[in-house]
Amino acid sequence: MQEPKLTKKGRETRARIVAAAAKLMFDRGVAGTSVEDVQREAKVSASQLYHYFKEKRELVLAVIVYQTEMVLSAQEPLLSHLDSMEALRAWRDAIVKLQVERQCAGGCPIGSLASELSDTDQGARIALVDSFMQWEHAIRRGVRMMYERGELTIHANPDSLGLALLTALQGGLLLTQVRRETGPLEAGLDAVLSYIDSLRV
Repeated sequence: MQEPKLTKKGRETRARIVAAAAKLMFDRGVAGTSVEDVQREAKVSASQLYHYFKEKRELVLAVIVYQTEMVLSAQEPLLSHLDSMEALRAWRDAIVKLQVERQCAGGCPIGSLASELSDTDQGARIALVDSFMQWEHAIRRGVRMMYERGELTIHANPDSLGLALLTALQGGLLLTQVRRETGPLEAGLDAVLSYIDSLRV
């Protein structure tokens, strides 16, 4: 659905509402965040909030888009250039460093939404599929470049390797959140990276 044309002030107000909702939903979960909570956090009136979002479900979909943009942009410029083992390891190190800075709390903003919404909201699940596909495509684009340059054996499957990296990342983030230490994240990513390294010619 195409967003209606907004004035600069309108765009700023809408962005403030979405950012406030994203923060609350990350901290409390979607179910634990009411429209009134968002209204207070964003410092807007009820009429302002409902002008941009007719129902909470619309706001949740906007939060998914927002969190996807935040998560992917936070990994730049590394994410756009994962076309060597050195680049892949630098990306891995940056993700681990971020979790250390966050004291391993919170997990993945997209993963948290997926865990809460995938079985209860079909529209949100489809939006989250798109979010993860954006992430997966960014990862496997770099691996495919290595493959097309002849740096990986012809038996390598860049698409599967990209998916494996994202899977290791998501599982690692979840266990890192639970255990409050980065060991699971490092182990998962290192295992896939070691396998990719073994496919180099």
